[in-house]
Parts: sequence; structure tokens; C-alpha cells
Amino acid sequence: QVQLVESGGGLVQPGGSLRLSCAASGFTFSSAAMSWYRQAPGKERELVALITSPSGSTNYADSVKGRFTISRDNAKNTVFLQMNSLKTEDTAVYSCSALIVRTRIRYWGQGTQVTVSS
Repeated sequence: QVQLVESGGGLVQPGGSLRLSCAASGFTFSSAAMSWYRQAPGKERELVALITSPSGSTNYADSVKGRFTISRDNAKNTVFLQMNSLKTEDTAVYSCSALIVRTRIRYWGQGTQVTVSS
């Protein structure tokens, strides 16, 4: 059974930082491309960051480049999203996603709320 469990969300002031984690189980983590998506109220879900395996290549939405960093620990089956210099417009539910490269099946976590407000 595939599980993706996010943690680390919360309330932070503008300019602050948060680190999201996503613990994965039920599949071969090293064979999956991992990504973070977000969805703000009234908006469509958007891709925030992506990291491949095994190369570890990354890609970011223009809106977060230079502020967010995605990384993965294949030994711990975990993907991270370090978010710095947070802005109010970063407020959203952030979800972890795994794309199994071989089968092209995508799995989703339940999401974690990030609120940036003074």
C-alpha cells in the first residue's frame, strides 16, 4: 500500500522559513520522481518543485526559484521542501506526489497547510 505522509506545515510570518517533509512507503522510492504541488483557495493546483532519481535533477516553478529547495534522502524514503523568504502568496495546501517511472502511475499525499501571514 503506497503512503505519502507530509509534515512540517504551519503558520509563518512573511520572510520566514519552513521545511516540509514527505515520508514515503509501499513502493521503491529510488525509482520514483518526487514532486511538491500546491493549491491555494480558488486556484488550480500547480507544480512547485520536482526531483528525479537517480540523477537528482531538479526543476522549480518560476515563482519559487531561488527561495525553495527540493531534496531527497533515498535511504530514508523521504523528500523535503525547504522554503525560505516566504511570501503571503505562498499560502496553500502543499502536497507530495510520487510518479513511478516504470508504470507512470502517480500517487498523492493528503497535503499539509502552509499559511504565510503577519
